[in-house]
Amino acid sequence: MKTIAFFNNKGGVGKTTLVYHLAWMYAEKGIRTLAVDLDPQSNLSSMFLADSQLEELWPAERPHRSVLSSINPLLEATGDFESPPVETIAKDLFLISGDLGLSKFEDRLSGNWSKCLDGDVAAFRNITAFYRLMLQAAKKMEVEYVLVDVGPNLGAINRAALIACDHVVMPLAPGLFSLQGLRNLGPTLEEWRKGWKRRLEEKPSSLDIPMPSGRMGPLGYIILQHAERKNRPVKAFQKWVVKIPATYREYILNDKSDFLEADPDPNLIGLIKNYQSLMPMAQDARKPIFRLKPADGAIGAHAEAVSRCYVDFEKLADEIAKRSGSADSRLA
Repeated sequence: MKTIAFFNNKGGVGKTTLVYHLAWMYAEKGIRTLAVDLDPQSNLSSMFLADSQLEELWPAERPHRSVLSSINPLLEATGDFESPPVETIAKDLFLISGDLGLSKFEDRLSGNWSKCLDGDVAAFRNITAFYRLMLQAAKKMEVEYVLVDVGPNLGAINRAALIACDHVVMPLAPGLFSLQGLRNLGPTLEEWRKGWKRRLEEKPSSLDIPMPSGRMGPLGYIILQHAERKNRPVKAFQKWVVKIPATYREYILNDKSDFLEADPDPNLIGLIKNYQSLMPMAQDARKPIFRLKPADGAIGAHAEAVSRCYVDFEKLADEIAKRSGSADSRLA
């Protein structure tokens, strides 16, 4: 099982759309995949599920069937987390739904981070809740990939979500904000890694629960929503694109050495074009862009774009699999 978080503290770059399409692509290839929505805004859940389905998951008069219902005993201090409800989206594709109420867990996680240094058992149970519920769901559904969507911030929920993951992919949009985001993310991730390592040293020996390693290994970055001409980003974005490799290397990999830039940058996982014109069509059809059919309105130039989208995400899924150490012939 590979657990991969998609993280950028700059919102609006297309991160959730990326997770959605990659989850569908892995499932398309017969690779059992679990998508986990740990963003309190729950945008990933709203992409997978219709409003009527979300109403059933989040009823006003009954407990919710979401990640919130799983951690609710921890919130109410009545017990440990409960088995997470897993929604079957399609063959080989599953979802742990997000919940707007997840934000209530923020303060609890923030306070418990410090308490772990005192060997507090309850604190460790809270901080590791996301890891343990994902681990349990992944084993139950026998998935190979767990793709985790988190919000665009550096808060306590994201810290608990990130330490639960083996790898981190950083979606970027060419621009000043993404560069600044890299400068923020690198030191923060390193601080979280070191902080969790110190806390693991204080774990009570009597506490017999699975613990995440807190690895958070950077797999690379993906440039999203770029315009392109003759297979090169247009001039408006080019000045930002050329700054990303050195910034990523310095702040994410902590590599300040000087060397000739490679083209393409080895840390660049891939480029995803702007398929904005097809997104409303895909949302109406409740399916990824690359599964749109003529009956959905994908005809003429749109049909060609659908084919290109399939190839783009197939390559992207393959590259992420290789970088995470699990190259798969099903993606070839």
